Amino acid sequence: MDTKDVILELRTRRGLSQDELAEKVFVTRQAVSRWENGETVPNTETLKLLSKLFDVSINTLLGSPRQLICQCCGMPLEDEIISREADGELNEDYCKWCYADGTYTYSDMDDLISVCVKHMEGEGFSESEARSYLKNALPKLDYWKRYAELSDGGQFEAFKKQLIEEINALHIEGMPKLEGLSALVGAYVNLEYRLPNGTKVKFLDDGATYLGNQLEPEFGEGRCFGVLANMDFILICTYSEGGADPELVLYKKR
Repeated sequence: MDTKDVILELRTRRGLSQDELAEKVFVTRQAVSRWENGETVPNTETLKLLSKLFDVSINTLLGSPRQLICQCCGMPLEDEIISREADGELNEDYCKWCYADGTYTYSDMDDLISVCVKHMEGEGFSESEARSYLKNALPKLDYWKRYAELSDGGQFEAFKKQLIEEINALHIEGMPKLEGLSALVGAYVNLEYRLPNGTKVKFLDDGATYLGNQLEPEFGEGRCFGVLANMDFILICTYSEGGADPELVLYKKR
């Protein structure tokens, strides 16, 4: 679609009049009308406001002229998985798994490859094919080419190490030692727990990125342990295959 069609569709979907949209992005109704007639397109600053208002990328607003890929892991980017800055603005260079709230979540390429290989094996790649492909492709991406400039000097890795130590110090019965944490998007791990009074609750934000891992039970087959954490909390649960019948083991403020 062209920009004029995209803006019209997004405005209509939100139930906004041209006047209401104009007020929200600090332009005149006539400016909105010209966008939707294809006479003009919004300037860069207005595109940023529209992106935030409609929760879509600027690339989408411009009719998707580019195929966006994450400049850390190489994943094709759709609006639903584009990362965000700390102020909520979309960052169209990265996915939510590789960049969250202004922080890069990977500083070791081998760690990222190990995570990506698991997903690629499910898409028909052998482990060796996936590793070979990633070792060739990742160094060509902007994040790894500019790693010395973009990296945080190991601060995030130090935070992950601290979290792992805190979680292991809880000594949860039956849970094996936690060795690592990966970035996980809330929508994929936001399980619904039944409280003693019968109420069902979720504790996570579908759009946020957390650190977590799945651990096999220490004593034979059974329910898996799920570990999730961020700056504010640690959550540990158990669940059956596919996340079924989750039970909350611990929710601890940090």
